[in-house]
Amino acid sequence: MTDAATGDTVGAAGQEDQEHQEEEERLLLLDELEDRLAAFNAFRKSDDATADAILTELGASDGVDRDIVLELAAVRPLGHPDRFPAAHAMAIRSLEVLDRNGARAVPVRGLGPLGPVAAWLVQLVTRFIVRNHQRRLVDDLRRLYARREANCLPDDPARRLLRRARVTTDAVAEGFRRNPLGVPTFLLGGAAFSTVVGSVQRLVVDSVDVRWARLALAGALFVVLAAASWVVLRGAAVARRRIALTTDRPFAALYETIGRCGRPPRDQARTFALWSLVLLAAGWLVIPVGVALSLIG
Repeated sequence: MTDAATGDTVGAAGQEDQEHQEEEERLLLLDELEDRLAAFNAFRKSDDATADAILTELGASDGVDRDIVLELAAVRPLGHPDRFPAAHAMAIRSLEVLDRNGARAVPVRGLGPLGPVAAWLVQLVTRFIVRNHQRRLVDDLRRLYARREANCLPDDPARRLLRRARVTTDAVAEGFRRNPLGVPTFLLGGAAFSTVVGSVQRLVVDSVDVRWARLALAGALFVVLAAASWVVLRGAAVARRRIALTTDRPFAALYETIGRCGRPPRDQARTFALWSLVLLAAGWLVIPVGVALSLIG
């Protein structure tokens, strides 16, 4: 009885050990994924057919999918850790320079007494685009550093570099997140806008039955919309030029040293330029509408 029981116990233990050994010999999902990504990295430059076959196995079917696999396969938190500190320092320096110079007054010539007013309006647009862009840059950088630090292995030397960069970026971030226009300017602009809207509404009501007044109103609106289009386009152009001179290349260099992290955020200058064209198109529509109303009257 005792020997038989002992034998059964030993047999069960041996079977359990064997099953445990077989379990350890089987690849974990992590091992399988690492092997496939490593194989893709190994073949993507030398054997396109094999690389495409691996992409198909992983479920990738287009260019975006390929980028996803490329970024997953980049196991190093920093692509160029030896150049990362210098690139980080240059990027932060470029933010400082943009903050100091990006929204400086824009000279406007050839408009006579209207020049200072036009320059002030152009500066508002420039400041809005520049400050929004620097806020987006620093916020994106903080998120990127935190995520790369989080996916570092405990003994990875890049962890210390990323932690220092994240801490210093957090320390200066608040200074780059100011109100794009400034509270006094915003309030003044709101009051002025309300006054203009009220005046236009009264003018429309008073002149609705006067033919010549309709034409004059259409002409005035065209001038206002054309001027607004010019201000927005000029401000967007100045902001784009100053951003290109300061932060575009330093941030591109920083993201290159980090590696496989996409591109830095774009500024809104192109969007503002598009809106300036919309304003100009709206201005051109005002004239035929005004003429039509005058003929109807």
